[in-house]
Amino acid sequence: MPIDFRNTNTLWASILVETLQRLGLTTAVICPGSRSTPLTIAFARHPQIEAIPILDERSAAFFALGIAKRSKLPVVLVCTSGTAGANFYPAVIEAKYSRVPLIVLTADRPPELRDCYSGQTIDQLRLYGNYPNWQSELAIPSVDIQMLRYLRQTIVQGWERSLFPIPGVVHLNIPFSDPLAPIPQPDTNILKSDFQPETFFSNIPRSGLPIYPSPHLPSIPIQEWQLCDRGIIIAGVAHTQSPREYCQAIATLSQYLKWPVLAEALSPVRNYADFNPYLISTYDSMLQDRKIAQNLAPEIAIQLGSLPTSKELRSWLNTILPKRWIIDPSPENLDPVRGNTVHLRTSIEQLTATIIPFLQKKQGKERINTGSNYLNLWCNAEKKIREAIDLTMESVDTLFEGKAAWLLSQVLPPTTPIFIANSMPVRDAEFFWTPNNKKVVPYFNRGANGIDGTLSTALGIAHRDRSAVMLTGDLALLHDTNGFLIGNKLKNHLTIVLINNNGGGIFEMLPIAEFEPPFEDFFATPQNINFKFLCLNYGVEYELISHWEQLQNLLNPLPKTGIRVLEVRTDRKADAQWRKEKLGNFAANIDVFS
Repeated sequence: MPIDFRNTNTLWASILVETLQRLGLTTAVICPGSRSTPLTIAFARHPQIEAIPILDERSAAFFALGIAKRSKLPVVLVCTSGTAGANFYPAVIEAKYSRVPLIVLTADRPPELRDCYSGQTIDQLRLYGNYPNWQSELAIPSVDIQMLRYLRQTIVQGWERSLFPIPGVVHLNIPFSDPLAPIPQPDTNILKSDFQPETFFSNIPRSGLPIYPSPHLPSIPIQEWQLCDRGIIIAGVAHTQSPREYCQAIATLSQYLKWPVLAEALSPVRNYADFNPYLISTYDSMLQDRKIAQNLAPEIAIQLGSLPTSKELRSWLNTILPKRWIIDPSPENLDPVRGNTVHLRTSIEQLTATIIPFLQKKQGKERINTGSNYLNLWCNAEKKIREAIDLTMESVDTLFEGKAAWLLSQVLPPTTPIFIANSMPVRDAEFFWTPNNKKVVPYFNRGANGIDGTLSTALGIAHRDRSAVMLTGDLALLHDTNGFLIGNKLKNHLTIVLINNNGGGIFEMLPIAEFEPPFEDFFATPQNINFKFLCLNYGVEYELISHWEQLQNLLNPLPKTGIRVLEVRTDRKADAQWRKEKLGNFAANIDVFS
């Protein structure tokens, strides 16, 4: 057991780290610095924790975020005092809104060296505002056994608060006095002979997971749902530890109610299509047709998690204002359209487990919806529009950037993790990602929807798992090029499908695109980067894609190690015009009511 009795700081830090390991910690991401020396040594010495050194704090934080997204367990972030911790801030915000467990340990000077212009010192208390689930400052390190017990219990509390009731960030500010290096001190030897590790750590649950009772469910309007012939289920951004069980629960509810499931591309539902015969993926195109939108207006909507990316869907809900139930355990308000909404603060898995026995019992005693013309309208429209989209995408020979998302849904190896960047890639996935049975796992930073840390997050998702893919635009990748410095720490492979339209393609879809100047310089912001040379500087494999068959062949199978960039050069303005002309016409050119 790596309890380090060389001095007070090493003892304090090693007990902190041993406590975290017993709770279940496997990974610590550590940024270089002096004040955090005791923590760095303790994590680096522990044989059961992977300690990963990363230079850039912002990249480090998003890399940790990616690992935690995949593992569903906390990852520790360590930095020195001063502005180092401030560089964690974007990832802290994303973790808050994405419900990702992170434990941030910022080293600090002791109180007597603050507010006196001692070097590399800022006010680190409540550094991240209200974004952490919990935040505290530890006491000055001590060899007193009562203080060591305090440390142990505080770390246990921090671990649990990062996971429950909703995963998020815990920030612990940790002051250290000199000596920071493991210089031996005699006072710790007094404790060493009496210290009984197994007794000291005996109260730490090996799983690290406290037992919480199932959440109280308010009155669930089962009968109202059953008797409604015009209901829909909206599967938005998912925060689930088990995609298979999540999709199965949605499918079960859908088939009992005979309601269609409108599935966001970032939901795993589209990648478990065999579970649900009522899966709808083309709702954005449908709702751009006014006649179809009116005919498909529901009386009731069940929303799972936050709403999908589609603006058409949000606008439609805001116009028709159906009765809406939001199913999600979060205490947050998940209703940006401010509708006629009731929030059932539970998971779809728990809700389904609760109501299905009721439905089975009631069958035959009361009228149960057995399907309707309304459901048939949705399914008929989905079939015809999906066929039209797929035929169009198959026939596209030019490097239209929307086809990349469509092709990925067709050819990726089963169960591949894919990180989809913000701005246009996530919208192209929403438009074109075809339902499939590949069990592909989508990841994303849709908490704050920024482009911060795109590459670093994707690398974290790929680390120690299976070969992963990232779909990104050029600006999102350039915003995080320091993430390439993580490449020599990556224990697996990441393929980056880079859509290079030399600027911000999403702005071409906005009214500001009609105003030049200042559009090109201040909104599209082309950077004119040669990605081949950029990759060469970082030692990253690079290949320019000239046709779709080439890209398809490079996506299956995927390599096992390293980072690879596959650049697809596209025409930003032509592709924006294609979307404006074609997306609404998929529905307009088809008679979905026949």
